[in-house]
Amino acid sequence: MSNELQPSPSEGHQSPFERIRRTNPAGVEFWSSRDFAHVLGYTDYRNFEQVVQKAKVACFNSAHPVEDHFVDITEMIEIGKGGKRAINVTLLSRYACYLVVQNADPSKEIVALGQTYFAVQTRRQELTDQVAEEDRRLLLREEMKLHNVKLAGAAKDAGVIEPFDYAIFQNHGYMGLYGGLDAQDIHRQKRLKRSQQILDHMGSTELAANLFRATQTEEKLRREDIKGKARANKTHRDVGAKVRQTIKELGGTMPENLPVAENIKKLQAQKRKKLKKEKP
Repeated sequence: MSNELQPSPSEGHQSPFERIRRTNPAGVEFWSSRDFAHVLGYTDYRNFEQVVQKAKVACFNSAHPVEDHFVDITEMIEIGKGGKRAINVTLLSRYACYLVVQNADPSKEIVALGQTYFAVQTRRQELTDQVAEEDRRLLLREEMKLHNVKLAGAAKDAGVIEPFDYAIFQNHGYMGLYGGLDAQDIHRQKRLKRSQQILDHMGSTELAANLFRATQTEEKLRREDIKGKARANKTHRDVGAKVRQTIKELGGTMPENLPVAENIKKLQAQKRKKLKKEKP
């Protein structure tokens, strides 16, 4: 969140929490803790700072990155006769606001109103994000199928012909990306049954990492005209390791630690059913 405080228009919203909502130049919404304290009726901001600290702890305990939802800044305010004074402000995401009102003084009527408002709004955002995640998964899974066919073709040209050899080749890619874990280890780590396909239970982030591994390996095999099973296996593992290193440098979660997603075949069936209903 940017520290540029730009109040957004109320657009007819009656909620006092919506009226103090702000947006940064990128269109990201946030709330100023100073505005929030005023709406909740905290006359002494120091008391409200304690509420914010409790909300930060709750955020940490819920496994959400605190820095993604609470941004501490210093703001200069006018104090008369041209003077200015620095004050502490925390910029709050919608989820942060939800946690703040959950930890605020429950005897205040406005706090109860805020708890209801942000609970509804947070749930609404969760549902929107869920739909977006499902669509990303469906798209990436189809892309993964397409590029796995291309990868198999490039591997065959390199000399990986028999199904058993191709399984070994695929395992090398997994071992590079998953820090030494092969397909069997990944099944065990994610508690998947042997009949369940790893790719069908990946979220969009994990699918994207594997798609990058597959596309870059295919291109490298063809570009460098790599021949021989041993060299092809090493290439696949090296590319997987490079993708893993990039994730690490960006501070991302390692793929073996990402959560297991619902079987994508269920989502595909729901999508087909929905499309069938929409047909005239």
